[in-house]
Amino acid sequence: MSKPVRTRFAPSPTGYLHIGGARTALFCWAYARRHGGRFILRIEDTDVARSTPEAVQAILDGMRWLALDCDEGPFYQMQRMDRYKAVIGELLAAGQAYHCYATPEELESMREAQRARGDKPRYDGRWRPEPGKTLPPPPAGVSPVVRFRNPTDGTVGWDDLVKGPIAFANAELDDLVIARPDGTPTYNFCVVVDDRDMAITHVIRGDDHVNNTPRQINILRALGAEVPQYAHLSMILGDDGQKLSKRHGAVSVMQYHEAGYLPDAVVNYLARLGWSHGDDEIFSREQLVEWFDLDHITASAAQFNTDKLNWLNAHYIKQMDDAALAAEVGERLVGRGVAIAGGPELAGLVALYKDRAATLVELADNVEAFFVEPAPSAELLAEQLTAASRAALADLAGRLAGLDWQRDAIGAELKAVMKAHGLKMPQVAIPLRVALLGVKQTPSIDAVVEAMGRARVLQRLAAVL
Repeated sequence: MSKPVRTRFAPSPTGYLHIGGARTALFCWAYARRHGGRFILRIEDTDVARSTPEAVQAILDGMRWLALDCDEGPFYQMQRMDRYKAVIGELLAAGQAYHCYATPEELESMREAQRARGDKPRYDGRWRPEPGKTLPPPPAGVSPVVRFRNPTDGTVGWDDLVKGPIAFANAELDDLVIARPDGTPTYNFCVVVDDRDMAITHVIRGDDHVNNTPRQINILRALGAEVPQYAHLSMILGDDGQKLSKRHGAVSVMQYHEAGYLPDAVVNYLARLGWSHGDDEIFSREQLVEWFDLDHITASAAQFNTDKLNWLNAHYIKQMDDAALAAEVGERLVGRGVAIAGGPELAGLVALYKDRAATLVELADNVEAFFVEPAPSAELLAEQLTAASRAALADLAGRLAGLDWQRDAIGAELKAVMKAHGLKMPQVAIPLRVALLGVKQTPSIDAVVEAMGRARVLQRLAAVL
């Protein structure tokens, strides 16, 4: 790299940080980290009518949860209005921008006439100064917009780092409005000034911005600024091939937190949405930073697959330290109003169940049963707590009362009860599970009994016998 890499993630706070935005942020972050550069967070909040403080906070929360730490920012465009207006003044003074007094009604009439002729609707340059052209006097009572004087000949193009060479004929680009009648600058202009002032070297963003890029390049050149390299990421589709929507998972990143996903699993999954490193599916953040490049981003749309995300999350749960996992699960249980103080040790419970859970919610559901009284249905009790099984459980309770509380000893007594009553393991283990936890399936029953603790096991057995 001839100069230090500087990337930016620039969301608009008109909604939550969704999966598509999070992937863009991740790629910007990873590219900067890979090259020892700087990652800038910029909040593009000029849409005052739709931007909200709650949306800003949702973006910041999502970035923090994913641990996508910025080196500079967050910067807010609304706090840079004076800067934008000063640059607009420079362009006006240099003849690279001009005031346009066309009213909205005149512009609509112009477009209707163009459509009627079969032409592409575009501004016709009626207020654009040209050599030998006489402009009418400014109409009274009309506040003008400011338009950028776009080149009229040649092409503007770039070698997109994802899509390859892209070019537009300047004749197809009309003169962009860069300031509204009230003087506030427009999105495309603010982006250009920010990218120049922040010395952005690589603009990595969604391909819905491709049509904005030629206009932004022309403004950058008019300002004498160096044009960054562009990488436009293809959209993310649902697993049915349709545009990603809420039913596919296009929800707030923080809803993934609420649904029990681990941030490292989400980051790993997002990295594989359109980028690859050979056949590697599971990798750490450190490996992502070491490997990440723009050469292996696919130009075709990526597909979101909830099953694959669940598989990855299950892997990360299995690999997580039991104490750290217990802290996560404990926080969720307390949030549900479950009293965990004085109950079984959480680290042991999560160790017992973590191989069976795809999310922290599933893990908390399983563990919660150790802290709240079971409520099996009357049908399940009648099915499992037969006369034979009740007699076996009563025998087991007596044996457990004075037992050395170790899994091996508990297992030995279970076998002794089976032999004494002429029953097989399921005929004792399943009724015991129903009595203790209200369910028919659990991990190994001797491990469950050990984890629950003597007092709670005997109390629950007494309640059903």
